[in-house]
Amino acid sequence: MWIEGGAPRAGDDWPIIAAFAAREARLGAWFAGRGPAMAGFYEFLRFGIKQGWACLFGGILLALIIATRLWYPQHAAIPRYDALVVAAVAVQLALLAFRLETLEEAKVILVFHIVGTAMELFKTSVGSWHYPEASYLRLAGVPLFTGFMYAAVGSYIARAWRLFDFRFTGHPPLWTLGVLSAAIYLNFFTDHWGLDARWLLVVVAAVLFRRTVIHFKVWKVHRRMPLLLGFFLVALFIWFGENIGTGAGAWLYPHQTKGWAMVSPAKLTSWFLLMLISYTLVAAALWRNTETAAQTAREGSPA
Repeated sequence: MWIEGGAPRAGDDWPIIAAFAAREARLGAWFAGRGPAMAGFYEFLRFGIKQGWACLFGGILLALIIATRLWYPQHAAIPRYDALVVAAVAVQLALLAFRLETLEEAKVILVFHIVGTAMELFKTSVGSWHYPEASYLRLAGVPLFTGFMYAAVGSYIARAWRLFDFRFTGHPPLWTLGVLSAAIYLNFFTDHWGLDARWLLVVVAAVLFRRTVIHFKVWKVHRRMPLLLGFFLVALFIWFGENIGTGAGAWLYPHQTKGWAMVSPAKLTSWFLLMLISYTLVAAALWRNTETAAQTAREGSPA
């Protein structure tokens, strides 16, 4: 079964891309005319640039976390965490104003902000991790900038979906992912009462996606790989980001209170499962929009 992803409208979504489309085409033709090795190098370069563009919001947020750790005044009138909230909102508004982010992506970010903050409220209350610095803009023990960290994951998936023109074969029905995601989200709460089914959920995910292949377009043709491998790679890079975030003191796990130590690799399962929730929400939004657009086109076409 071949399932369409979001419509390939990168130039419509981000006008800055359309402005460079002609130049990029000439550059690509130059590399292609110099043999397979140069063409392969250019495709690799293009892949990295696309990934960087997909990570725009998350990359800016991580840079802000590092910068405020290194240079933010210790006794400033506005606490560091609150400055991160203000900066994240300002970045969000600037991206929308300059059309570097779409309204649809902003909606995804809002949904993830709410979902992430709700989980943060519970996790900090049971001591899974904590935020060591003072702040005014917070709910209980959760500074409001934390929701943006979860939102960055959803933002990345939504942007990558369009940039790489995702297509799928062997994809499970969306409703099964909805059920799985609900169970995953519930498990993030129940595991603190001895009802931890994360490995069962990982197995269920592996069964659902065992035949799923993602087809992604870097340049001229669609490449392919098992979607489960893609999920693992994204979870791995989130884990890298988590180590940077804790190293910058944005939040701390209990084993890091006396000095920074690497986040346990066991957290990869948590990020894998959380990323499945993100994927499901983005897939639901993009496929709904694609179906709506197709239905509008059918209704507007002559009989």
